[in-house]
Amino acid sequence: MSVPDRSFDQRMSALDQANEIRTYRANLKRDVKAGRANIVDLLNDPPSKIETMKIYDLLLSTPKMGRVKVNKLLRACRISPSKTVGGMSPRQRDEILMEMRRR
Repeated sequence: MSVPDRSFDQRMSALDQANEIRTYRANLKRDVKAGRANIVDLLNDPPSKIETMKIYDLLLSTPKMGRVKVNKLLRACRISPSKTVGGMSPRQRDEILMEMRRR
């Protein structure tokens, strides 16, 4: 199975799109950390640009949530740290939202 050939313009377009998404996510994590964005709202209705983002990375940007607390939260909700925001099941989404509201 070979990789399809891409034109220079296609590669540059993909690179621009990837850079835009990385910049958006970095700004979003800064906003969450500063309290300008609400993690509960983001999990309830995630923007399309964060659907492939790891839930672990998003939770880690939450104030007062370090690696230990994030891992404990994910373990309590039976969610893998490698799970993406868009790949969460309704049960996982409801469970993590309920835990986030408690804290």
